[in-house]
Amino acid sequence: MKYSFAFAASIFLASSTAVFAADAVTQVPEAPAAAEAASAFTWAGPYAGAFGGYGWGEGKGSATGLNGKDNFDGARLGGFIGYNWVVSGGFVAGLEGDLGYDWNKNTYSVLGTNVDLGTGLTGSARARVGYGFDRALVYAAGGWTGTNVNLEATGVKISETFNGWTIGAGVDYAITDKMFARAEYRYNDFGDKTFDGGKISFDQHVVNVGVGVKF
Repeated sequence: MKYSFAFAASIFLASSTAVFAADAVTQVPEAPAAAEAASAFTWAGPYAGAFGGYGWGEGKGSATGLNGKDNFDGARLGGFIGYNWVVSGGFVAGLEGDLGYDWNKNTYSVLGTNVDLGTGLTGSARARVGYGFDRALVYAAGGWTGTNVNLEATGVKISETFNGWTIGAGVDYAITDKMFARAEYRYNDFGDKTFDGGKISFDQHVVNVGVGVKF
């Protein structure tokens, strides 16, 4: 009888231990779910920003104070807005517009009167194509550009809009997923036009640096 009881008790203990062990295994806490992989950076989408820089301009022709040609150099400041499409692989296409102001006025003395001549507001609408090397986008851009040529003297104020073309290249570099820095070179040819009884032309080399935000 004692042996039968001991045998039954051992069977009970063994089965209880097995059940407890199985239950313990099922209660082991699961490992935390893996965090979702961060989305890959992309240049696609809308953006906007501001720029500053310097322009080296040259005016040619005949106007009050200007006879022949002269340099019109100065600082510039403005803003831009655009949209990028990722076409294939790293290739990017986009459209961009900008509006700015150039400080490049020259002052001439004509018959004892000061005459100010230069450009002011400037803008462009450009198509862009480029290639993204991860966070660096190298691009070329070209399209329409225009500027106001202004002449001011005592009792006289003349302003004419000159229209032409622009072409250039640059690089945008993403500092974060939403913010990028920019450096670019552009050549602007504003064409020629009858102005102040004569005909003048204006072209310009510019270097811009800026910062933008992707939306």
